[in-house]
Amino acid sequence: MAAFGSLPPALVTSVPGPRSLDLAARLARVESRNVTVTEPSAPIFWERASGSNVWDIDGNRFVDLTAGFGVANVGHAHPRVVDAIHEQSERLLHAMGDVHPAAVKVHLLEALVRHYPGGSECRGLLGSSGSDAVEAALKTAMIASGRPGVVAFEGAYHGLGFGALDTTWHPRFRERFAARLPQATTFADFGDCEDVARRADASRQPVGAVLVEPIQGRGGERIPPAGFLSDLRSLCDERGWLLIADEIHTGFGRTGRWFACEHEGVIPDLLCVAKGLASGMPISALLGRAEVMDAWPPSAGEALHTQTFLGHPPSCAAALASIAVIEDEKLVERSAENGAMALAHLRTSLSGAPGVRDVRGRGLLLAVECDGRERAARTCERVLRRGVIALQSGDDGRVLSITPPLSIEWETFELALDVVADALDA
Repeated sequence: MAAFGSLPPALVTSVPGPRSLDLAARLARVESRNVTVTEPSAPIFWERASGSNVWDIDGNRFVDLTAGFGVANVGHAHPRVVDAIHEQSERLLHAMGDVHPAAVKVHLLEALVRHYPGGSECRGLLGSSGSDAVEAALKTAMIASGRPGVVAFEGAYHGLGFGALDTTWHPRFRERFAARLPQATTFADFGDCEDVARRADASRQPVGAVLVEPIQGRGGERIPPAGFLSDLRSLCDERGWLLIADEIHTGFGRTGRWFACEHEGVIPDLLCVAKGLASGMPISALLGRAEVMDAWPPSAGEALHTQTFLGHPPSCAAALASIAVIEDEKLVERSAENGAMALAHLRTSLSGAPGVRDVRGRGLLLAVECDGRERAARTCERVLRRGVIALQSGDDGRVLSITPPLSIEWETFELALDVVADALDA
């Protein structure tokens, strides 16, 4: 496993190094200025990655506590995933996903159906991104319920496509595009089922579904009170609503279970997955109970919801390999075990640390909440200069997010956590 990559940081230049600084200047001249932050501090530009490590263009080696936005669940460039992509690409790079599909699409959907919570009869619809999966879920809920209204939650992030954006909470994403949004979503307090009922009763549109992240990711790794998800399931059953679980960030072992909703034994009607599904290739899926998904009419040769790259063969192969690695290397169990040790380690290390308000987590979805955005931002800058990559999260950026690859070895992880703790305590 050491060759695959779980090594300590090794810096050979200042961070960011001269080649990253040069690329930042060049990028600023050719990319939309609303994408990559290049001022006042330039990013590091990645050159390669393996396991839990990233090397930048200047040759510096980092420990990645982000898993590349929570994507690399089995680690960056896992050999089995890379081999599957290579083999599939040599045989078939592209197919006609909704007309004459590749066989590997069938194999992937069969594997996904096997892992659906509760073992319910299930069907799937593939896409390319998490936002795609949410869009498909919202369309499915509309068809199945006949009601356009959705209850989502304050702090929620479900993507930035126009359908998904209507369910994404933060005003900074929504306000410039409000005139184009359907305004069919009402937002409730996360963790409060009574508020869900109140908001639904006051909704402009009759409610057909509730869309929830079992644990909010970009919203700050927010864990709801115990019993919230099971109570929400009961409320949906009582009101005749569909329960949509957005597990784009929490799925495939991230929280110490295959899916976070399984911590409370909740079976959703619809389940959105992406990110860690393929550990590096762009693919997503909407999975759902058969009786709900069968609200879609049979295809008559022109699918109502599709895309050119649906069932992209190399992405399907990567997803199959990633699922197999999670199973064979028992990464769900490792996530639970290492996550518990990491949480205890951080709580001990940060006891009494200035500006630390909370340390929380489940599995390898961990967070340190600070007293303000500035402290969290300063900590991310400090740890980067010491060879550790971390991100801010939360509505106001006050949370330090820790979501490493599930395959990270404890010794390297502990070292990186100590770097974070030192930076916060400084």
